[in-house]
Amino acid sequence: MPNIMSILYASGNESKLNELTLHRTTASLPFGGRYRLIDFTLSNLVNSGITSIGIITRSNYSSLMDHIRMGRDWDLNRKNSGIAVFPPFVLNTSREIYKGKIEALYTVLDFLKRAKEEYVVISNCNIAANIDFEDVYKKHIEKEADITILCKEGKTTTSRRIVLNKDTDNIIRDMYISESSSSDEKLISLNIYMIKKSLLISLVERSYARGYLDFEKDILFKMVDQNKIYAYEVPGYAAIVDDIKTYYGESMKLLNFDVREQLFGKENKIYTKVKDSVPTIYQANAKVKNSLIADGCIINGTVENSILFRNVRIEEGAVVKNSIIMESGVVQKDASLQYAITDKDVTISESRNISGFITYPIVIVKGKTV
Repeated sequence: MPNIMSILYASGNESKLNELTLHRTTASLPFGGRYRLIDFTLSNLVNSGITSIGIITRSNYSSLMDHIRMGRDWDLNRKNSGIAVFPPFVLNTSREIYKGKIEALYTVLDFLKRAKEEYVVISNCNIAANIDFEDVYKKHIEKEADITILCKEGKTTTSRRIVLNKDTDNIIRDMYISESSSSDEKLISLNIYMIKKSLLISLVERSYARGYLDFEKDILFKMVDQNKIYAYEVPGYAAIVDDIKTYYGESMKLLNFDVREQLFGKENKIYTKVKDSVPTIYQANAKVKNSLIADGCIINGTVENSILFRNVRIEEGAVVKNSIIMESGVVQKDASLQYAITDKDVTISESRNISGFITYPIVIVKGKTV
């Protein structure tokens, strides 16, 4: 599908993801045992034939640069199109970081204007889903929409989610920002949009000239009355990861076979940076139940309902339950870990007992020894 390009926001929820984004952007947050959050968006675009991709960074983006390596693992290291990474400074002169999505888009207008593609997909990088943008494009054209918003039925598990109300033709009649979490099922925006490039450029130029910053409030909300915003419901699993609670909850859902199949079992695969790791070694005392285990681990203890990233070591007598252990983590002899998220290179010392709660797990920052 050569008629579409994409602009991705690498950052956006660092303040709510706390310790997990001290050293990285939201886009490069590890997820699902061997992936980063940006892998899902990049894979969806490439699988749909979209190969001209601009990534707008904000802060702590060295880990993101190391991960994407100019897109080789997604077949995006090309002479024509491929990945362009933009620094976070407004117009590259004042050295001030952009204040909102409109200002961010204004800084890449030259990139947009030079691109030959007619349509643009704008997306955050905190979405885990397997999306067919070819189908989105067909519906967008069929409905003669100005903007198509990708959305999903679900609960507003955190505040500040954008809730949509649509009619029987899937035209959006109302949009608002949820002020609190709710157990009611609602149609929630995934913050992924498809729009004609010429329309996007005119909207951004006009809004920037008026000092507007917020793409959703200052552009989308004001266009609802024009009846030209279409709601595209993404089939299957789709998760928004925007705080510690959703990161933990959506990660744990991957232990469910049906959810994994919706995300990873489709014809369109999810790609990530290739690392040549050895297989995991299960030693004499290993007991593993209902867990995702990546390559290179050494397990000689008990692991239940947990996710282990690459090169994790679980020593004899150690017990890990309902936890997420990122790359190169170590749980030493006779230690116990429950309802916890440990970042890269964390060591849980011998005989230590660490336990959080299912509603809010303990987070241990990168490189710490506890």
